[in-house]
Amino acid sequence: MPHDPVKLLHDVVDAAEFILQQTCGRSLSEYERTRLVRDAVERNFIIIGEALSRLTRIDPTMAQALGNFPQMIAFRNVVVHGYEAIDDAIVWGVIQNEVPRLLGVARVMLDEQTEM
Repeated sequence: MPHDPVKLLHDVVDAAEFILQQTCGRSLSEYERTRLVRDAVERNFIIIGEALSRLTRIDPTMAQALGNFPQMIAFRNVVVHGYEAIDDAIVWGVIQNEVPRLLGVARVMLDEQTEM
């Protein structure tokens, strides 16, 4: 079953928004102490990474427009396969620095798709 690039962008936006909503107003130490939030955030990083991985196969140009997609896919792989080595401080840094940028770019791209 072929994947729809616009649906994949929606998945990225939805997961990024969820991550930011769940971490808004929290500190790193609170994030580290709250397993339910950590697990939910990590799950949504998996969704982002998988959506980007699929997007690179069906529309590489769109994936490249998102910026550092290879790092986000690699991050997904660490969360899935290297779960025992996840460093919450690194995850927190990605939440603070990369997710807002990714969300902004993905939203613009979705807007452009709906205007077509």
